[in-house]
Amino acid sequence: MAIKKFVIVGPESTGKSTLSQNLAAHFKTEWVREYAREYLEVNGTKYTFQNLYDIALGQLSGEDTSVKHLQEANKDIPLIIDTNLYVIKVWSEFVFNKCDNRVLTEITKRKYDGYLLCNTDVNWIKDNLREYPDLETREKLFHYYKEELSEQKTPWIIISGSYEERTKQAIDFVNGLL
Repeated sequence: MAIKKFVIVGPESTGKSTLSQNLAAHFKTEWVREYAREYLEVNGTKYTFQNLYDIALGQLSGEDTSVKHLQEANKDIPLIIDTNLYVIKVWSEFVFNKCDNRVLTEITKRKYDGYLLCNTDVNWIKDNLREYPDLETREKLFHYYKEELSEQKTPWIIISGSYEERTKQAIDFVNGLL
C-alpha cells in the first residue's frame, strides 16, 4: 500500500509543528517531527554547512520509519511530515549560499502527495532555536519556499489565518487529495 505523504513547510515560527499535530490528530495518524529541532537541542545552535546533511539524514530517517509503521499496520491514512528537505535546501542556501548536492539529489528521489506552505501571518514566538524574528526576513524566506514549490509538480497550498483557519484549510486540502 502506498502511503500518502503531506509535508508542511515554511519559515520558522509559522505554525508548522502545530499544524502537523492538528492534522495528525484529525486524521488519526502519525506525524514526522522536524528533526532539526532535536539535532540542535542536542548539539547546540552553532551548526555548520556540513551539519545540515546530518540533519537531512535524520529527517529522512524519521520519515522512512513512519512510512514503515503505517505500512506494517496496514493503515490507509496519510502521513503528515513537519518539514522535509526543501526546508534544508532553503535554510542552507539562505545561511550558507549553497546546498549540499546530496540533499538536492535526495529531493529529486522523494515523492509527496501535497505541500502545505505556512504563511508568515502569525506572530513569531521566541525560543532558543529560532534565528529570524523580523518579519522582513520571514517574508523573504516565505517567498523562497513559494518559489521552490512553484517549480515542482506536486500540488500545494498556502496556509494562512488563525490556527483554527489554518487547520481547516489544511484538512480540506488533504481531503481533496485523498
